[in-house]
Amino acid sequence: MSLRPVKRIIQSKPVLEGAGVHLHRAFGFGKTSDFDPFLLLDDFRNDVPKDYLAGFPWHPHRGIETITYVLAGTVEHGDSLGNRGVIGAGDIQWMTAGSGIIHQEMPQGDQVGRMHGFQLWSNLPASLKMTPPRYQEVKQGDVAKVTDDDGTHVRIVCGTFWGKTGPVDGIAANPTYLDVSVPPGRTKKLPVETTHHSFAYVFEGSGKFANASGPLAMPTESVGQSEVKSPSDVANRSLILFDNGDEVVVHAGEQGIRFLLVSGKPLEEPVAWHGPIVMNTQQQLQQAFQELQQGTFLKS
Repeated sequence: MSLRPVKRIIQSKPVLEGAGVHLHRAFGFGKTSDFDPFLLLDDFRNDVPKDYLAGFPWHPHRGIETITYVLAGTVEHGDSLGNRGVIGAGDIQWMTAGSGIIHQEMPQGDQVGRMHGFQLWSNLPASLKMTPPRYQEVKQGDVAKVTDDDGTHVRIVCGTFWGKTGPVDGIAANPTYLDVSVPPGRTKKLPVETTHHSFAYVFEGSGKFANASGPLAMPTESVGQSEVKSPSDVANRSLILFDNGDEVVVHAGEQGIRFLLVSGKPLEEPVAWHGPIVMNTQQQLQQAFQELQQGTFLKS
């Protein structure tokens, strides 16, 4: 086995999206090659209803897949195909926008006003940019789960891990999407496909990820114009981008650690991107926006 060293550590940044939703962005709208095939990860965790209830009214998508994973509260959704539904705590919606869809997502808090979830954007290869749109909606009871002898617990959204396979299938990037919880003080090795790009996003507890330069060492990270030393522990809203290898090693802190572990096969294709439309060339991108103006955007 070869250890995947830590390449970068990034703190997610507050942004305002939709009709005024306050969230944190781990990555997105920048250099895409390090995260290829993934484009963006948003953490929409909030316990102040006025900061999220305006939601994400009707907007278009083309050329990508959006993965919504809810941990608290609910998200009511609808689209131009006539689909309607609500996803709640533990549920997943994997939407393949393909040739084009117009939809909306309206979050609601739980009994005490908490809203928590993630949205990940995965790029589609050129050959599937104009595929018909489709949904895969998974309820929390259908998500594959596995618990190791030391108490490490993994929910498998997509891909195969420790002998179990997640419910989402037929995804172009052949991704693995895991929700991993490691108990306090435990050190855990987690396999990752060698040919995939991979990252972790910490959202509970804290811990350390092993680095090739030494046991559980940490690299430095450039944030904006200044160089800062990464903390010895990674904690809430830290994104860890891994280099090459076939396993990651994490040591949980005193409160344990919970994080998303995501990997996917890079497409290695050019990206022309504006908002929720992602194509391969500027000409294709301009055509998509022309079709929006002309009312010919929807193909299904």
